[in-house]
Order: sequence, then structure tokens, then C-alpha cells
Amino acid sequence: MAASLVMPSPASSSSAAMASSRSSLFAGGHRSLLGGGEYGSRVYAPKCVKCEMSEPINGNGKPIIPVVNERTLPKFLESARLAKSVNRNSARIKLFSGTANPALSQEIAWYMGLELGKINIKRFADGEVYVQLGESVRGCDVFLLQPTCPPVNENLMELQIVIDACRRASARNVTAVIPYFGYARADRKASLYCCCKCTCLGYPSAEVLKGNMATQGRESIAAKLVANLVTIAGADRVLACDIHSGQSIGYFDIPVDHVYCEHVILDYLASKAICSDDLVVVSPDVGGVARARAFAKKLSDAPLAIIDKRRHGHNIAEVMNLIGDVKGKVAVMVDDMIDTAGTISKGAALLHEEGAREVYACCTHAVFSPPAIERLSSGLFQEVIVTNTIPVAEKNYFPQLTILSVANLLGETIWRVHDDSSVSSIFQ
Repeated sequence: MAASLVMPSPASSSSAAMASSRSSLFAGGHRSLLGGGEYGSRVYAPKCVKCEMSEPINGNGKPIIPVVNERTLPKFLESARLAKSVNRNSARIKLFSGTANPALSQEIAWYMGLELGKINIKRFADGEVYVQLGESVRGCDVFLLQPTCPPVNENLMELQIVIDACRRASARNVTAVIPYFGYARADRKASLYCCCKCTCLGYPSAEVLKGNMATQGRESIAAKLVANLVTIAGADRVLACDIHSGQSIGYFDIPVDHVYCEHVILDYLASKAICSDDLVVVSPDVGGVARARAFAKKLSDAPLAIIDKRRHGHNIAEVMNLIGDVKGKVAVMVDDMIDTAGTISKGAALLHEEGAREVYACCTHAVFSPPAIERLSSGLFQEVIVTNTIPVAEKNYFPQLTILSVANLLGETIWRVHDDSSVSSIFQ
């Protein structure tokens, strides 16, 4: 399979075919997001040449990059129905992009019909960050677009300095739009299960009881610290996508709008000719069961399977066994992120051993720390489906990779936050 970045053709025939295949996958209660071209555009890239393309891949196998010429929005980014229901007064709204993911920021601006604000961000020779806004934000609602993706500490510090600059420039409200919230996995002290002598974990036996669960001592809870840093910097609100665990929202002392990107992936899966009876949704670990169950319910209430694993160290996973039946089925593995791909690749190998016909990997955040690319492109997966909350470097493209854009979803959410409209209604 040679899919990379995919985008829908605006032709009516393609829409009809897509709608037909969706009907076999989705339960009646799920509202499709791609059918109306509203939130789930499969687009990726900052530069423009042509909007209407029938082929997803060009001759050299690289992703095709859709374009916008002379501020004209592509058809699949238009949202006429929502434009009537939500006020689109842009006089008091400003969008600024950090340096972490400018391509996504530009797509969001295209969807909203706005220009990104002028901002000067540079680094001194010693690594310090300098920020100066190039236009007035006095009395404006300011939205800062900056995922805290690798290099995490650089991007996190830059976000805080930009927030501070906006606050000192008398912005009315400052919203930090963080598509990927770094440090979200450090949301609690690690739990350990010792099945042998505790020296295997590197701790004296007095600290962990043999055969029992225990928390690891002397660890920081960095998710709470980062939440405090963003708040103290001057943010009034945070908008984040698929935070690793819901409890992290409670670490913020300011409002948090949690955006669920699963709908973008669901709509893409619905466009594929997969019979609903052949589907099984797989959670790669016990901690992701709730996420996988919700995902399965929207895929015509597909059956659920769970992979039981035990982790012996950070970024190291060992698959133990499978709970559920995947024989002869198309397995869709769902997670919030793929880091080193150890968990999901070992899980895929187990699924193939158990008789799965095809394995799809789906996640929101493509962290892709080495050796993730080698593992994902090894032939275990029919397709690896991610979103562009984190920019994927061209050197990390591989034939099975598909990147879906969440620009429309974030753009619509920003409008609703600005207009004091309901955000949760987007996902109903």
C-alpha cells in the first residue's frame, strides 16, 4: 500500500461512494464529519498549488500537498452550515503560531478565513528565546497555536514566553491551543507489579512488595507541573487534543477544552471498504480499554479485544496474551499516541499470530521516537493512521503511513470558544 497523506476529492461521485461505505461501518447514532467536509479534512502541508486532486500520491511516492491560492478556501474546508449557526466576527480574534507546527497553524487559519498574526520568534546564541508581537492585541481574544512536541522543553518554554508577551500586550483573553500536550504521561507515580524478587526492577525489596501493586517512590508528577507553568505564564484557557489521561485536565486551574480527534480517524476508516462484521477494535494495553471501547461503539458497535502486557521499564513493553477473538478479522488498534512503537508493534505481531487478517494502527499523536519508523514499516501493519497534531518529518514517511488533518476540527473549536458557543455539540 502506498498511501501517505490523503485528501478527499470534492467530486460528488466520490462523496456518494464514501457515504455508502460509511453506512456499513457506523452505528446510527454517529454523525459523520467528513461527509459535509466540515472537520475532518485529510490535508497536510503549508504550501499551495492545487486544491482538487483525484490521486493521493504523486509519482515519487511523497505526500501530495494541497494548496490555497489567493486566500481561496478549498471546498472541503468550507462549512456553510456552521457559518450560519455560529457568529464569524473576526474583529477581536487573533491567531499566532509558534515554531513547533506552523503547517497546522496555517491550515487552521485557512479554515477560519483569518491571517496568522505577525510575531517574531528567535533564539539567541545561548539558546534563550526572544518573542515580539508584530501587531496590537489589546482587547483581543488571542489563540496561541503551539504543540509541546519534540523538542519538548524548547517548545514548552517558547509557549510560555509567547503567552507572557500576549499578557503584557493587554490581550483580553489568552488561549493556549496545544494539539499535543507533552508530559501528559507523567500524570501519576508509576505503578509496579513485582512477580519475582524486587531487584529485577532495580529497587530494594522493602520498597515493592512481591506479587503486589505498589507506586514507585521519589517520582515527580510533571503533568501537574506543566499545567501550573502554563497557568502562571498567563493563559486563561487551554485547548488540547486527546490528552493521555482525562485526569490531567484536573491539574489545570483554568478551563480546559478537550478536543477528541477520533472522529477524524473514524470518518477515514468509514471511507474504506471494510465490512462491519469483519472489524474488531483492539486496545494495545489495559489502560486504553475505555478509549478503545468508545471507538468500537462508533464503528457499528464492533467487538473489542485487549492485549495484556507488562512493562519492565520506560518505553519498553512485553506482550503477554490476548483477550478476545481476532481470527480472520480486520484488527484496528487504537491508542492516543505512538512513541517508540514498541507496544503497538508487539501487539500487532501477537494479532497476526492469533490469525488476524489485517492490522491497522490508529493514533492521534505521531511522536515517532526511534526506532518507531523501523517497527511501523516492518510489514506488520496494513496502514498506520495518524493526525498532524505533531509534524512528521519527510524523512519519517513510509508507504503505510496516512496523515489526517485536524485543522478543521481545531478551527471550528476555536470559533466556538471565541463566540462562547458549545464545544461538546461538535462531537454529538
